[in-house]
Amino acid sequence: MTIQGNLGALTGAVDPEDITIGELLAALDGAADLPLVFSYDGQDVKPGYHVTEVKAGRFEALDCGANPESWTEIFIQLWDVNEDRAHMPAGKFMKIIGKVIEHVGLDRGAKLTFEVSDGVQPMQLHRAALPRIEGGQVRVALSPRPASCKPRDRWLQEQNSCPAPSGAQPCCG
Repeated sequence: MTIQGNLGALTGAVDPEDITIGELLAALDGAADLPLVFSYDGQDVKPGYHVTEVKAGRFEALDCGANPESWTEIFIQLWDVNEDRAHMPAGKFMKIIGKVIEHVGLDRGAKLTFEVSDGVQPMQLHRAALPRIEGGQVRVALSPRPASCKPRDRWLQEQNSCPAPSGAQPCCG
């Protein structure tokens, strides 16, 4: 089941497979004592995983259509190691992020990216899905962050948001 604590705040999530840091923290709020288990590539992170770095960045770029783009992004680095302990409680994770919010200031609506590595394999970039409670754990599925063409994505979004009257051409054509 999806975490019920502050689920109302999550109903505005644009993509339930790509949540913001604010959506993640809101969802974890009611489950501070439960173990927080991230999964990626069909496996769970090891019980001794560390949050080794949290960084915030503001990016200015041109997309492939020469359109200016700007966004903020939060990167949470997970070191997937086993150190003979239980998975970190969700509350401890929230405290780590809270310290970063105090020191650096984080945009709660920023894009959220997880960098995951076991210290041997190269870091992989992942997005996070809405947390779920399963078997007494808070589980967050991470999936590879895909590349995208922003002009195409905007065009597709426009196509999906403009219903055509029956038998007529779409309004966004």
